[in-house]
Amino acid sequence: MGGSHSREGLELSDSEYSGEDESEEEGSSENYADAEDHIPKRTTQVSAETLDTIDSRLQSLKLKYPKQPSSSPLTPNAKLKNAVKLYLHIGGNTPKAKWVVSEKMTFYKFVKKIGNDDGDEDDEGLDSREGFWVLKVGEKIKARVSTDLQMKFFGDQRRVDFVDGGVWALKFLKDEEYRNFVTEFQDCLFENVYGLRPTEENKMKIYGKDFMGWAKPEQSDDSMWEDADYGVWKSPGKTPDGLPERGNQDLLEEFEEAATGGGIQSLALGALDNSFLVSSSGVQVVKNFSHGIHGKGVHVKFDDGKLGSTSGHSGTPKKALLMRGETNMMLMSPLKVGKPHSTGLHQLDIETGKIVTEWKFEKDGTEITMKDITSDAKGSQLDPSESTFLGLDDNRLCQWDMREKKGMVQKIASAGSPVLHWTQGHQFSRGTNFHCFATTGDGSIVVGSLDGKIRLYSKTSMRQAKTAFPGLGSPITSVDVTYDGKWVLGTTDTYLILICTLFTDKDGKAKTGFGGRMGNKIPAPRLLKLTPVDAHMAGSDNKFHAGHFSWVTESGKQERHLVATVGKFSVIWNFQQVKNSAHHCYRNQQGLKSCYCYKIVLKDESIIESRFMHDKFAVSNSPDAPLVVATPMKVTSFSMSGKK
Repeated sequence: MGGSHSREGLELSDSEYSGEDESEEEGSSENYADAEDHIPKRTTQVSAETLDTIDSRLQSLKLKYPKQPSSSPLTPNAKLKNAVKLYLHIGGNTPKAKWVVSEKMTFYKFVKKIGNDDGDEDDEGLDSREGFWVLKVGEKIKARVSTDLQMKFFGDQRRVDFVDGGVWALKFLKDEEYRNFVTEFQDCLFENVYGLRPTEENKMKIYGKDFMGWAKPEQSDDSMWEDADYGVWKSPGKTPDGLPERGNQDLLEEFEEAATGGGIQSLALGALDNSFLVSSSGVQVVKNFSHGIHGKGVHVKFDDGKLGSTSGHSGTPKKALLMRGETNMMLMSPLKVGKPHSTGLHQLDIETGKIVTEWKFEKDGTEITMKDITSDAKGSQLDPSESTFLGLDDNRLCQWDMREKKGMVQKIASAGSPVLHWTQGHQFSRGTNFHCFATTGDGSIVVGSLDGKIRLYSKTSMRQAKTAFPGLGSPITSVDVTYDGKWVLGTTDTYLILICTLFTDKDGKAKTGFGGRMGNKIPAPRLLKLTPVDAHMAGSDNKFHAGHFSWVTESGKQERHLVATVGKFSVIWNFQQVKNSAHHCYRNQQGLKSCYCYKIVLKDESIIESRFMHDKFAVSNSPDAPLVVATPMKVTSFSMSGKK
C-alpha cells in the first residue's frame, strides 16, 4: 500500500536508462574486439610501390565521404524535423523498473486520419469535422490524440510521458521544441473533442467569456484557491494543525471480510451503528467501528435470491440510499442490464429485514424513469422523519415524496404499487444529458452531464442552474461536492476535475456558484490524474469511477481527502495538498494544473467502490476516518496512521 515504486518521475539519463540499446552497442563492441583478437596475423609484407599504386587509383575515383556525425546522441540530422528521443518504460511498478532507449533519434508528427483506413491525410483543405488527429512517432507509435494517452508533461526535463500499449517517453532537444509539442497536442485535442479549429473565436464559443481561464489557465486568477479555506495555506511551509503531511501517513489494513453470498454491487456506509453491503442476493449488515467495518450481522435475503419486482426490473439493485435515520433503504434496480434507468424502487425496512413497499415513478399520471437518486442534503439520511429524496433522469431533476399531500389521496398503480409524489422539479425539453448528481449540506444540487458540463442549482429552484461549468469535453460519470459547497469533484474516465465554486460578488461578499452567477473571474479547475505508468498498470479496466470527498456532515469541518477507484486501484489524494498552488506537482506545468501525488491501495480484483467512513469515526491518533474498499467478494477497511 502506498505510492508507486515506478521510476517514471526520474529524469531520463542516457547513461542510466539506455538499457537495451546500450547493451546491444556494448555487445557489438565486445564482439568486434573478440573477432579482431581471433584474426590470424598475416606475415606477408606489402611493398611501398604496391601501396603507392593503390593510393593513386583510389584518388582517381574521386570518392566522396559524408562528414563524421557529432558524437552527441541528442544532436539530430539537420534535415530531421521534430526530432525526439524515444524511451520505453519496463518493469512496471517494481523496484527494478527503468527506462530503456527505444529509438536514439526519431521524429514525431501530428497527422489527420480519415475514416478507418491507415493512410494519413494532410490537414490542408480538410474541414475540422473531418477525420481526427493522430500522433505518430517514427514507425512505432500511431495513436489518436485523446485523454486516453494519459499524457504527462515534464517542463523542466523537456519530456512527455504517455500510454499507448506500453508507457513511452519523448525527450526533446530544445525548450522551444518541447513547448511547441505541448501547444500542438492541446490544439489537436481540442479539435478532436469539439470538432472545431482551436481558434480564439471557437474557444470563446465553447467556454464562454466567463470561463476563458479554463482555456488559458496561465491567465486564470488562482487567488480564490488560496482564500477558500480562510488562509489555511497563508503560512508557506507550515502544516495546519491536524493535517499531517502526506509523507507522514500510511495506510494500515485493519479488517478484511468475505461478503455473505458474494457479488457485492454497491456499498452503503452509515454514519450511525451499521453499514450495508448490497449484493445480488440481499443486503449484509456490518458494524461500524473507529478502525473500520466488520462483523457478521444480519443478512437480509431477497426472495428467490433476487429482488422481487412486479415491473420487470432486472432484480439486481445498483443503487442503495439510506433514509429515515438509517432504518430504511431505497433500492433501485435498472430495467435492463447495462442501462441505469428504472421506473421504480423498493423500500427495505432494515429493522424487520423486509421489503415493505415497491414504489412507482409517475408524473401527471404517466410512468417515467429515473437513472439516479440521492438524499435531499448531505446528512439527510440521519433524519428519522425524512420522507423526501431527489431523482435524476436524462432531462429531469426533481424531488420525490413518499407521504400523502394535503387533500390528495395516494394513487395506487394497477400493479398494486404506491406512486411517489413529484413535489418539485423540472422536465427539460432536451439536451441536458444529465447523468449523476450530489447535494451539499444545505441541499444545493450539483449535476454532471455526459457532455462534460457541471451545473449548480440552488436549494430553492431546480428550473435554472445558477452556474454552468463548461467542462473539458469528457463525460462526467460521477460527481460529489463538499458539505459547504465550496468544492465540486467530477469524475471522468481518465481524470478527476476539481472545481472551486467561490467568488466575490459586486458587494464584496464571498459566495458560492450555487447562490449566484459567478461573473468573469472564475478560477481554472485542477485535474487529478494517474501517472502514465500507474494508468497502464491499472489494467484493461483502467477507467476512473466514483470519485468522492471524505465524509463530513457538520458545518465548519473540512474534508481531508479525495478517493476514486480505477481497476484494481483505490487512489487517495490529500485535499489540502491538491489546493496548494505552491505544491511541487504544479511547477513547470503548461496548461491546467494536474496533481500526480497520491497513495494507492491495490486489490487482487476490480474494486466496486472506495469510500471514507463518516468523520465521527476518526480517532485522536489518526485524524482521518477509515477507508472502506469493496470488491465483489470482500470488503476491506484501512486506517490512516501517523507513523513515519
